[in-house]
Amino acid sequence: MRVGGWWALAVFVALVVGVFAFRQTLADWLWPETRAQVLREQAALALSQGRLSAADGSGARERYEAALALDPDRNEAREGLARVADAALQQARTATLQNRYADAHRSLQLARALSAPRANTDAMAARLRQREAEHAGIDGLLARALAARQAGRLDDGPDSALPLYQRVLALEPARTQALEGREDALADLLQRAKASLQQDKLAEAAQTIEHVRGYDAGHVDLPEAQAQLARAVEQRRQRADRDLRGGRLDAAMSGYRMLLDIDAADAAAQDGIERCGAAYAARAEKRALDFRFAEADADLRAARAALPGSSVVRDAARHVERARKTQSRVTPTMPAGERNRRVRALLAESDRAAARGDWLTPPGDSAYDKLRAAQALAPADAAVVRAAARVLPRVRRCYEDELRSNSLRRAQACLEAWQQLEPNDRAARGARTRLAQRWIAVGNERLGAGEVAFAAQTLSEARALDPKAPGLEEFATRVRTASAADRR
Repeated sequence: MRVGGWWALAVFVALVVGVFAFRQTLADWLWPETRAQVLREQAALALSQGRLSAADGSGARERYEAALALDPDRNEAREGLARVADAALQQARTATLQNRYADAHRSLQLARALSAPRANTDAMAARLRQREAEHAGIDGLLARALAARQAGRLDDGPDSALPLYQRVLALEPARTQALEGREDALADLLQRAKASLQQDKLAEAAQTIEHVRGYDAGHVDLPEAQAQLARAVEQRRQRADRDLRGGRLDAAMSGYRMLLDIDAADAAAQDGIERCGAAYAARAEKRALDFRFAEADADLRAARAALPGSSVVRDAARHVERARKTQSRVTPTMPAGERNRRVRALLAESDRAAARGDWLTPPGDSAYDKLRAAQALAPADAAVVRAAARVLPRVRRCYEDELRSNSLRRAQACLEAWQQLEPNDRAARGARTRLAQRWIAVGNERLGAGEVAFAAQTLSEARALDPKAPGLEEFATRVRTASAADRR
């Protein structure tokens, strides 16, 4: 074949490959479910190769879970996870026969995590314990545990008393020496917890009591220790609540954070921190209106620490900056008459903007902006207060109208204005939750279409509005799983 013929053939082959690649890319774009199908195929391959789970996400379990997150309405991924559970049980049997006990435990744990039949996992666990007991040297473990308890080393490493007793009981659950030794060691540990409570070391006491509960939730001395801890925690909570009501925000924040150190899932303490954050933000705005910008900035920093990424804090920061710019043109020594004339002029401009229908836009010339400028100059002026009362219902209707039309960003702008005009309006808190749920609904729809990046953005919007919105955590789990698969 001549040179020209070879070049023609090469160009033809390149065109065929390019068209095929373009069709594949186009298919992925037009039909996002093909991504889930690819994940299922990768999972099946990993399963056939015995790679049931992998930290880098390439295991069969992770691939099937990612496919399920993208396409939850199909059963293939669920059926695949069931096959992974069966394979994990088989790997546990093989590892047990080969005396690879650590591998056997890992495989058994995977099977249980994937909801393998309880009867099968329990039988496998019993065989594993029996096999381990034959190799462990029970008497030696008991002697080491007794020596550790007598030396006061109760729970400070794998060679301390309680972990050693646990090893024995895992192999022989009815061994009397181990049961009695563990009970005595736990009683000693609870005495340490009570001493910590007396020294007002609540987090330390809580950690010790939790360790005891983990070893034996039915220990005879545990209820009394838990009751003492609960009383101490409630007293600390009441003190933090009083500090918050009294405006002692730093003390309240310290108290709530201590409660979270004791129990990271303490919803009341987390709610207290969020209320502190909102109080810091509101105080920042009030201080800015009084020209106290250094204190306002300190409050904003505290609010950001309490509510990272919150739209409430972003709104407060914008309003503080707006007050800073407005008042940069007004000195604290401005004559009262001049101040009053300026306030009346701003209110008149606000009324004219309202008559035009310019409630929130254009920026700087809206009825809302003119009113906020008047509030910056004279927040307690009766005419300013009346004007705010007139604008507030319109801003609320703006929120409802935009939410109804699914214009979520415009609804959020109306909500920000609402909260700025009436920071203590409880109805605004419910409005935040409703808007967060609407973002979650949009995100779920986009995630189902394979738009993972957009779904992650809606998650961020919803979390900033209400970190406790119903359905948020389930949506966040789906987004994390799909995002991890998308990065591979």
